[in-house]
Amino acid sequence: MHLLVAMILAQALDPELLSELAYRYIGPDGNRTIAIAGEPGNNAVVYIGAASGGRWKTTDGGSNWSSIFDDVDVASVCSIAIAPSDPNVVWAGTGETFVIRPALAMGNGMYRSTDAGETWSHVGLEKTGRIGRLVVSPTDPDVAVACAAGHLYAPQPERGVYRTTDGGATWEQVLFVDEKTGCSDIAMDPTNPRILLAGMWQMQINTSGLVSGGPGSGVYRSKDSGTTREKLSDEDKGLPGGESHPLGKIAVAIAQSDPDRWYVLTEDTSPGFYRSTDGGDEWKLVSNNHTLNERAPYYTRFAVSPDDADRIYIASVRFSMSVDGGESIVENPPRGGGDNHDVWIDPLNADRILVAHDGGASISLNRGRTFERIVLPVAQMYHVSVDDQVPYYVYGNRQDGYSYRGPSNSRAGESIPLGMWHDVAGCESGWATPDPEDDNIVWSGCYDGGLERYDRRTGQWRDVRVWPEASYGWAPAEVKYRWHWNFPLHISPHDHEKVYVGSQHVHVTTDAGQSWRELSPDLTTNDKTRQKDSGGGLTIDNLYTFDGSVLFSIAESPVEQGVIWTGSVDGQVHVSQNGGESWTNVSKNIESLYVESWVKAIEPSRYDGATAYVAFSNHQDGDFAPYIYETTDYGESLERISEGIPESVFSFVHVVREDPERRGMLYAGTDNQVYVTLDDGEHWTSLRTNMPPVPIYWLTVQEHFADLVVATYGRGFYILDDLTSLRALEPSLLEKDVHLFEPRSAYRFRATKGIKTESGSQVSGKNPPYGASIHYHLADKVDDDVKIEIVDAAGETIRELEASGSAGLQRVWWDLRHEKSREAKLRTPPPEHDWVPLGEEGWWRLRTWDLDLFPGYRGPLAVPGMYTVRLLAGDDVTPIPLEVPLEVRRDPHSTGTQADIEAQAVLSLEIRDQLNEVVDMIDELEWTRKELLDLVERYGEREGMTTIVSNAEELSTYAVSVEGKLFDVNLTGAREDAFRAPMKLYGRLGALGNDVGHDSADFRPTDQQLEVHAILTKRLDEVREEYRKLIDEDVPAFRKSFP
Repeated sequence: MHLLVAMILAQALDPELLSELAYRYIGPDGNRTIAIAGEPGNNAVVYIGAASGGRWKTTDGGSNWSSIFDDVDVASVCSIAIAPSDPNVVWAGTGETFVIRPALAMGNGMYRSTDAGETWSHVGLEKTGRIGRLVVSPTDPDVAVACAAGHLYAPQPERGVYRTTDGGATWEQVLFVDEKTGCSDIAMDPTNPRILLAGMWQMQINTSGLVSGGPGSGVYRSKDSGTTREKLSDEDKGLPGGESHPLGKIAVAIAQSDPDRWYVLTEDTSPGFYRSTDGGDEWKLVSNNHTLNERAPYYTRFAVSPDDADRIYIASVRFSMSVDGGESIVENPPRGGGDNHDVWIDPLNADRILVAHDGGASISLNRGRTFERIVLPVAQMYHVSVDDQVPYYVYGNRQDGYSYRGPSNSRAGESIPLGMWHDVAGCESGWATPDPEDDNIVWSGCYDGGLERYDRRTGQWRDVRVWPEASYGWAPAEVKYRWHWNFPLHISPHDHEKVYVGSQHVHVTTDAGQSWRELSPDLTTNDKTRQKDSGGGLTIDNLYTFDGSVLFSIAESPVEQGVIWTGSVDGQVHVSQNGGESWTNVSKNIESLYVESWVKAIEPSRYDGATAYVAFSNHQDGDFAPYIYETTDYGESLERISEGIPESVFSFVHVVREDPERRGMLYAGTDNQVYVTLDDGEHWTSLRTNMPPVPIYWLTVQEHFADLVVATYGRGFYILDDLTSLRALEPSLLEKDVHLFEPRSAYRFRATKGIKTESGSQVSGKNPPYGASIHYHLADKVDDDVKIEIVDAAGETIRELEASGSAGLQRVWWDLRHEKSREAKLRTPPPEHDWVPLGEEGWWRLRTWDLDLFPGYRGPLAVPGMYTVRLLAGDDVTPIPLEVPLEVRRDPHSTGTQADIEAQAVLSLEIRDQLNEVVDMIDELEWTRKELLDLVERYGEREGMTTIVSNAEELSTYAVSVEGKLFDVNLTGAREDAFRAPMKLYGRLGALGNDVGHDSADFRPTDQQLEVHAILTKRLDEVREEYRKLIDEDVPAFRKSFP
């Protein structure tokens, strides 16, 4: 038995089996970056770290960007350092330390590249969780110091400052305060790398809130690379910290132009900006300006200009600047960005300033007078919904942005331009969900219970929030309704006018939001100790990014009306079997579920009303294991089914979804990839394939197209086209040497005109390959040629496709076209341009350059109807070809009839065949001319050959005249040669083919197209007569005369 089949029989799919099932990015534009650095002295090279979207690099100053971190397992890059002594050595610290909401990507330690980011090695500190800053010795690229905050969810001994002297092979923890305190920032004296300045941060996050600050926070100094250290936070030194004056997050810096000038920015009841002029011995408070450090856990970062110790750039909500050592900020600072996180200034050129912020990144080359904004495809999408249009549209809300609606397929070229996405109300959080019966209506959420109902027909929206009493700044315990940042929104699958949302209650409307009623009591623990101010004792931050007793999940059974499930952030799962009249708490029946558990998703089965799947996470208590449970009895008992997902710091689950066609087939999204099970959770397989590592926040299956649509929190929306082969995988099927899957129907979309958009965009999405996706499986590698044939209803093979002989699941796309016209190979230079090279193989391609000609040489589109897909993989594997049916459907947007399409296809195929005849004549004439020219060259000077040579030259001239009626023989390959002489049959037939088959949608040929075709056909008949006389009479006669 084949090894691969044996694995399938055990239902443990090898991810390599699925590697051909590729995702595609569709948009939209991205948002948050949190780390940035450039190569000193080289404006062309910049690195950017995204909050949860990987690491990016430009080598041309920002015109083009490449993702250089896709082969690792981690998505968040919070710190970047380039070795000053060797710019090929680049370090990356992972895991975000700018924390304000529970949507926060994890890290798994340090990475290092020695080839400027081409490849990366994982070099330790796996358990540190989040590394917010790192510094590298100016003289030794192997010496680095890392500032580890910890994962922040629970006490852990891995928090602190670490040092390596061997390129990350080993690390020494050189500063540890306690298990609740990690490092928030570190600086190295650029003139003496033994001197270090560190800010330590006591911090904890759980589902009920964020507590930043405590006696562990403080400032430390080392004069021997960390071997020993002293605490500088001392009231006698002028710097607070400790039990008497606890601090929160801390940023530090040492001025390059004056190494005795040190700065510290602290989170405090009012932020404190401190300055030392003696290397940290004495400190002076120079400012308490709140602008310097608003919402401190999310910011607290600044940089000092390398040529001016008084010039300071501060990254906070605003991008601020001081020119007097922090004592004041200028009124009109440089416009670096909004919600800023990192600032890097070129140590060799203070005019070059780079800023990472929630809108992307900004680059200035003139000391901040102007900035160029960089937007990368790193969108943090919270959820995804789809409608049922053909092709369908994708909906979701993006952090630090707004809501989006965009096409899964633009039908305009290969890309989905950013301009095809538009706002559908709501804001940066929550859901955007179209009405399943009328997708002109979209319900879209926002924080603080915000809810809007958008009408696409008018472009207008209406605020329909449940309780329009603003709660900003209030502790959750003190308001009527408590709302999660991403409160749940669900439209009943049985009544599209019934819409549910969740606070601590379930609310329902049946009149488009005109009125709401409570459908449930409080379905959380309602623990008032979990409803306090968020932020901690120093600063309060109540924007409902954290709330310890709110609902996060609502879902109604699609097969049993009135069965409604809810899940909360404090470990409560309820079910109602009577439309909300009564509720049963089933939390006690779920092992590992407790008050710190966050119920992320509940998926009622579409096959059985008593069955549901519950995904919850304990990661905010330091437990990163995957938890998915299944019930088949309305929650009376639940069984864990997620043990097959490998455990790591990224394995906690955000979402579980059930496949709508195959029972027991589930999809799960963790903090770095998608998983799939075919056997109801017995075994799980990675379905990451080509997707970069990224948190998977929501999944949905578009049922008509059988596409898996993914909302990633860091790389926008992705689509895995066509799940039909994955659904069909069975042990019996894979025991065969070869299997050809029955494909989904394919739409014969006709192109639409695109929008006008900016060139050079980094965030354009990708359309699916045009046509039909064809899947087959080979148990072993096949050495013979593997091919796919497309056969029409008359039994004629209209297309042959090359296919892979590799083992595993394979995918081939047929573009729904017949074979294209053949290409002529010119074996002689143009008569008047003998300098044109023939190429290594002795020929050059006939090109008639013009954009409105190219499509005319493509194969005509097949008409809508039934076809047969035939697989041939050699006589040993497929002694009898495998065949499956395929339906090609007409474009539903087209107004052409089936008769119109067939008439167009008849003419297009006739033109294609005429082009082939023209090419065949050109090829034969070219061989003839080459023979004659070779003879002239060989015998031109030989005695007694004058007549024969003269006859050869005369015959060659006649051949050129015949060829000249088929194509412009003076073409050289330059595009505008086409305008130097009249176009002939080859070009005119191509142009007509373009007009008929490409530029006419699905309409029948026009009368004038038919008339022109008749004229061209007559001309072809005439030149054919000359061609036949030349080939059948003149050339043979000449050959007979040759001795």
